[in-house]
Amino acid sequence: MSRLEPYSVYAIRYATLHKRASENFVGGDPHDGPMPMDYFVWAAVSKSKTWIIDTGFNAAMARQRKREFLRCPTEGLKLLGIDAKKVEDLIVTHLHYDHIGNFDLFPNARFHLQDSELAYATGRHMSNAFLAGAYEVEEVVGIVRKVYAGRVEFHDGDVQLAPNLSLHHIGGHTQGLQAVRLWTKKGWLVLASDASHYYANMNEGRPFPVVLDIGQMVDGWKKLQMLADAPELVIPGHDPAVMKNFPAASSKTKGIAVRLA
Repeated sequence: MSRLEPYSVYAIRYATLHKRASENFVGGDPHDGPMPMDYFVWAAVSKSKTWIIDTGFNAAMARQRKREFLRCPTEGLKLLGIDAKKVEDLIVTHLHYDHIGNFDLFPNARFHLQDSELAYATGRHMSNAFLAGAYEVEEVVGIVRKVYAGRVEFHDGDVQLAPNLSLHHIGGHTQGLQAVRLWTKKGWLVLASDASHYYANMNEGRPFPVVLDIGQMVDGWKKLQMLADAPELVIPGHDPAVMKNFPAASSKTKGIAVRLA
């Protein structure tokens, strides 16, 4: 029996987008049809520590990028008893607009980020419109300012942040994408973030089209499975099925937040 302190892990849905399956796989989809995308942030809560994973985007960005904004992610966190202003540690899986857009709403947080992600987001590849398309320059600049303020904790590859929590460099989708491994009452659970947008990407071996390195993305799926104690404990980053596969965190969070473990 493990003596590790378990986390309760939550997925908080804050926006959605109507898409077709052909948009979600390299090479399209032979059975094209509706395949919407949900947007999440995540929270891991134990008796002694709370971690937030990613920060989402705001209403203005939703209008700019034509997404359906449901609520500020911090409102979903509040329903779980989490005050964004009191969060001390925040893991950034990568710097795309939908994962870092509300960083300013966490004024006391330290941000955990891969070295290679900030290097990528400020390097030569950002002169390419396709690779830069999911980044917002002012948000990247905002994180650079946090670096100068001493509020970014950089990591180089896999790292154990606590006995019951570790970060794992995956890459593929972006150069510095990282997944989060958490000890729960169900065993080791892995938040894949955009290492796999949908269950189908990893389970059917079909990459999502926003990708820097397809080979690295494919290898990442194997790594995710090795890190988790069961296939169902690998949680994709954008699949609406997450809201169906797991129970609401409470009666107040139906359609807003589910408990993953």
